[in-house]
Amino acid sequence: MGRAQRGGHRPVPTRPGPARRGPARRAAQLAGLALLVVPLTTGCSVEEVLRFGWPVGVTPQAEAMRELWTWSAIAALIVGAITWGAMFWAIAFHRKRKGDDTVPRQTQYNLPLEITFTVIPTIIVAVLFAFTVNVQNYVDTDAPEPDVRVDVTAFQWNWEFQYPDVQAPDGQPVSTLGTSDTIPLLVLPTGRSIEFTQHSNDVIHSFFVPEFLFKRDVFPMPEVNDQDNVWQIDQIEREGAFVGRCAELCGAYHSMMNFEVRALSPELYDRWIGLRQQVNPATNAPYTAGEALQELGCGQLCTPEAYTTYPFTTDRTQRSASLPVTSGS
Repeated sequence: MGRAQRGGHRPVPTRPGPARRGPARRAAQLAGLALLVVPLTTGCSVEEVLRFGWPVGVTPQAEAMRELWTWSAIAALIVGAITWGAMFWAIAFHRKRKGDDTVPRQTQYNLPLEITFTVIPTIIVAVLFAFTVNVQNYVDTDAPEPDVRVDVTAFQWNWEFQYPDVQAPDGQPVSTLGTSDTIPLLVLPTGRSIEFTQHSNDVIHSFFVPEFLFKRDVFPMPEVNDQDNVWQIDQIEREGAFVGRCAELCGAYHSMMNFEVRALSPELYDRWIGLRQQVNPATNAPYTAGEALQELGCGQLCTPEAYTTYPFTTDRTQRSASLPVTSGS
């Protein structure tokens, strides 16, 4: 009989290895891996991730609101991580185990614990409230002497933009009026403070440029409705074309009530304003917003018609979707 037979079945010695990972440790590793993998697989930059879904703003007010949103989201994630950690820790280490019928120690009416759970949320809410009020006050602050003034008039279902400090050849303020066939262009300068005064001719509308990151209700008779209808932005920080919309359900053609903000450099804007005060020799009429832009000849930014949106058909009998107007049509 050999040695193996005489000794019976002996366990084969193995090299000591790491202790078996518990479920809590595995869950933590999976969570950490997910936090690492998700941002990398979405193709988002760090700056895009920190915006948490908000679009890129083009004004200082927009950036202030974006920062408030970012830090609020980060604070919420920190509170959530602490809460989730405490919850999973309790599940992992204080769950009922097989064969253990001992009743856990009860801690109801624990005054220090209840005070803690009341004071901490109160502090969190107070801090968030303070930052929110600070940003809100900044957004609502109006400087005494803005560089540019614009009167915004909303009506079913379009917009009129007037520049009260600039006179057209007929002695009236320079204005741009939208129609069913023409998207109104709101031409503004970059790097200058702009004041908007708004009112509605009929129902409640809402002035909304997504890149401004906020909406402003446009009331009829704002003085009667106790509305502050004057607001400002410090500046538009870059050139570009930005679609504007009515964000208040205002009637049958609400979804078609679009406009376009065309942000030009101060030099181009001054030239555009100068043209709006002259008569177009080709038409013997004052320059329109589009004609003045075309005269500047600055490429796509001076396109005479809107290119971020297009007019929608108002024919209710049409049974197909509106399509952009092309040069061949």
